[in-house]
Amino acid sequence: MRPNASFEPTVARSSLTLTQVKLELKPTQEFVSVELMDVQVRRLKEFGVTMGEMTRYMDALIKDSEQLAMMIDSVPSVDNLDFIMESDALGHTVMDQLQGHDSLLGVAETVTLEEVNTVGAEVLEFISDFGKPSAPLPAAIVACVPKKVHIDGVGESSFEICPEEITESMKAGLEEPIYPEPELEVPKELITQSELEDLKVQHRPSFVPFKEDDVVKVFDNETGITQRRLSNGISVNYKITQNEARVGVMRLIVGGGRATEDSESKGSVIVGVRTLSEGGCVGNFSREQVELFCVNNLINCSLESNEEFIFMEFRFALRDNGMRAAFQLLHMVLEHNVWLEDAFDRAAQLYLSYYRSIPKSLERATAHKLMVAMLNHDERFVEPSPHSLEKLTLQSVKEAVMNQFVGSNMEVSVVGDFTEEEVESCVLDYLGTVSAAKSSNKEEHIEKISFLPSPSDLHFQQVYIKDTDERACAYIAGPAPNRWGFATEGKDLFNDIRSSSADEISAPANSGKTHINVRNHPLFFGIALSLLAEIINSRLFTTVRDSMGLTYDVSFELNLFDKLDLGWYVIAVTSTPSKVHKAVDACKGVLRGLHHNKIVERELDRAKRTLLMKHEAETKTNAYWLGLLAHLQSASVPRKDISCIKELTTLYESATIEDLYLAYEHLKVDDSSLFACIGIAGAESGEEVNDDEPELGLPGMVPMGGRGLSTMTRPTT
Repeated sequence: MRPNASFEPTVARSSLTLTQVKLELKPTQEFVSVELMDVQVRRLKEFGVTMGEMTRYMDALIKDSEQLAMMIDSVPSVDNLDFIMESDALGHTVMDQLQGHDSLLGVAETVTLEEVNTVGAEVLEFISDFGKPSAPLPAAIVACVPKKVHIDGVGESSFEICPEEITESMKAGLEEPIYPEPELEVPKELITQSELEDLKVQHRPSFVPFKEDDVVKVFDNETGITQRRLSNGISVNYKITQNEARVGVMRLIVGGGRATEDSESKGSVIVGVRTLSEGGCVGNFSREQVELFCVNNLINCSLESNEEFIFMEFRFALRDNGMRAAFQLLHMVLEHNVWLEDAFDRAAQLYLSYYRSIPKSLERATAHKLMVAMLNHDERFVEPSPHSLEKLTLQSVKEAVMNQFVGSNMEVSVVGDFTEEEVESCVLDYLGTVSAAKSSNKEEHIEKISFLPSPSDLHFQQVYIKDTDERACAYIAGPAPNRWGFATEGKDLFNDIRSSSADEISAPANSGKTHINVRNHPLFFGIALSLLAEIINSRLFTTVRDSMGLTYDVSFELNLFDKLDLGWYVIAVTSTPSKVHKAVDACKGVLRGLHHNKIVERELDRAKRTLLMKHEAETKTNAYWLGLLAHLQSASVPRKDISCIKELTTLYESATIEDLYLAYEHLKVDDSSLFACIGIAGAESGEEVNDDEPELGLPGMVPMGGRGLSTMTRPTT
């Protein structure tokens, strides 16, 4: 049991100090969790923070403030305006980032440990002294609980709790003995200089030539992107920017993801990645030591997976060797990861709770039926079921994840305000010394992924949920190619479009600009389908929402994979029970109506402006550049090259209406390919969905990450 608790102290917008403690926990362990929370709060109140803790967090606060001050010229105007208006409305003194940092430095020198602990004790009295006559009364104790909980061997059972039980559990926690928190030794570095020298002697890291043209370094002047390859097979891309002063971001991408799960290991990758993240240990360092190491170096780190990839992201400050610290952490995760049984149990329990919570959400219960039907009951695209989770072991999930961490299967991209010498030194020292000998015992195997064949009675389904509020939603989906022109069964759609002769290709209206033949470019389908999505979105909103008044909201999203030979589109509808069926029919009409209601130049121009403005705005962020760099050297995405980045603007500008219709032909919108599911909630909404019904199948959330980066995990939580 590991409750997720958070403490929120002073609220800056008020002249009062508002303190609250939030606790997220399992309904079956609520009393134990509340008691443990009481013990921790009392310990902090009675013994306070240590000098080491205060020094660490004060240093982190100053570093963060200094970072903000350095970015004074890159803060968006709208953020500055909001800050000024709010400060003026509250009667606060308005200071810019530099003035604020100088003031913080002046105040920080005067703060003592005794003052911090005195204030801390005061704001924690409402919990630590709960029940005592002298204790301040909490403004509120709020418990948000489910009506029903799942009990193994019993199924759905009513969950009941009364206020007296909550207060008694709080009082019980106040009776537990407390002891001072032991001072934790925080590592200044995860790899010492002597250890690094030994690694360099052992592995002899170096940059090696690219096989294609026998050059060691590829630099593109137009984009500022550098490509490198290490002797252990790891590919490296980096770009130096001044988007964020002395800040960097890094992403490790490992090919494979959930698609590599077979029928006997469903959920192994996603649970394995979560297990590694939950454990948080590397080498001989505990989770707490690693967390404090990240705090000291202003490192934010996340480890995620999706259907195609496992990826790890870092955001770090370059102050005080922050980039070297981030690279050290990455090296330790790759070379000295630690797999813990209790972390595996927490990860499995987490996904079990996700599965069982789906029938309680109208949107998720509706979405899962559509996803399961469309993808022919393939569990790799939804949360793992309880049956699948029971089969997993710590060893099986470890193997599923670590078999993908092979040198030639890993790509690292780095973007930030660093120098070439800084980044290449870190790359050689900490990535170049990753073992190259690690490899899977078997080649990557991906079981066939297919859409449900027609005819089938699952092309249209409905979900009913009993609720006090009447509402409705719907999802409409169908097959699409992937971003690079591959469809199911590995069909290469470029073979179809190459049959178009040169005189069939018309130049765009804005012929004054540079024009290229979009159809010959590897990113043709990505460009054409993105523009098409903007136009369909606009038509859906104008027709179904504004003109017909059938929805509160409606949207069209594309999910275009990079590695897998498939994709799909999803229309999401929010409506009322009386209008949702008409709304679905209207959406189908708009989707299929592009042939008789032709796209006009005005619509295409508006779509181009929207996407180009978005692209231009996001190129000012490091995170967006990380997405552009993704798969630049990936063997599993062979069609991506530097032209997909530097010609992106020209590709949008050069696209024609004919190009869009050519891509539209490969969106499957006929009755035999289209899937729809309507969800209705209300007091009298037919059969109520619950997670004991066998027809529930494999619930999951409709992935909605289409227009963004393939490396961004779509929501499965």
